[in-house]
Amino acid sequence: MPAKPPAPARKAFPLRLDPALFAALERAAAADLRSVNAQVECLLREALARRGIKVELTPGPKRGRPAKGNDDER
Repeated sequence: MPAKPPAPARKAFPLRLDPALFAALERAAAADLRSVNAQVECLLREALARRGIKVELTPGPKRGRPAKGNDDER
């Protein structure tokens, strides 16, 4: 079985937030069915887009079953 390619690295860093701000983020994330981390990333991307800064999404690993190659024909 071939090994999975490593997922793109994600930068981790500590973030100190006011408890009221974190609670608001939790509520917004729950309403959007996201984690707080995903909500923060989404809000940061939206804020950058409003400033005219386009951030490309890093392609993730391919999902699903690998395509059959011509080598697999019998």
